[in-house]
Amino acid sequence: MAPLEIIFPFSSSLDWGTLGAIPEMFQTVSGSLHQALEIKKGETLLIRGGTSSIGMLACQLAKAKGLTVLSTTRDSEKRQALLDNGVDHVILDEGTVKDQVRKIYPRGVDKVLELIGTRTLKDSLKCIAPKGMVCMTGILGNEWTMKEFTPMGDIPSLGRLTVYMGESNNLSKNLLQEFIDDVERGTIQLRIDRIFQLDEVVKAHQYMEDNKAKGKLVVKVE
Repeated sequence: MAPLEIIFPFSSSLDWGTLGAIPEMFQTVSGSLHQALEIKKGETLLIRGGTSSIGMLACQLAKAKGLTVLSTTRDSEKRQALLDNGVDHVILDEGTVKDQVRKIYPRGVDKVLELIGTRTLKDSLKCIAPKGMVCMTGILGNEWTMKEFTPMGDIPSLGRLTVYMGESNNLSKNLLQEFIDDVERGTIQLRIDRIFQLDEVVKAHQYMEDNKAKGKLVVKVE
């Protein structure tokens, strides 16, 4: 049984496929942006892994707070999906993006939400302005450790590196209900790419591994 302290009552007319996509995604994005990166109106935010469900939602929440958003994708065909989601600058990620980011913002960006992980972390650190911050939240690159990391070389002077590994206790009943209400009103678009049935789990995983998703994938039990 789930502990009572992580069970939240809510009211909603949304379908269960949509509701099932909300809790973990919202908790991760809200915690990363507000608790870890401490975003502020007028700042610039680079989202590394922008077409993931977390990246798509992070863009919307950041734009709602008055930030300018740069977002990366490895697939040029997903560029329009990012623009439709509100991204200000789309960066085609071919392994490094530092030069492209610095061409737009020579001093660098204020904040970076790192969703690819250790594969691109060093390059993401090169994208921040003085006193900028990088938060590593995702491991989309499927590499959990780094062979070489030199803190006083890889982290720029005055730069900050943190991680977000939030749990259910980082979420509250009121925050969850407010977010559900925003989704119902259409203020926030969840960008659910596809909803699979339980017997399509293998198909869903293959779809994800083939990098076809342009948002959240949901597995639904009828």
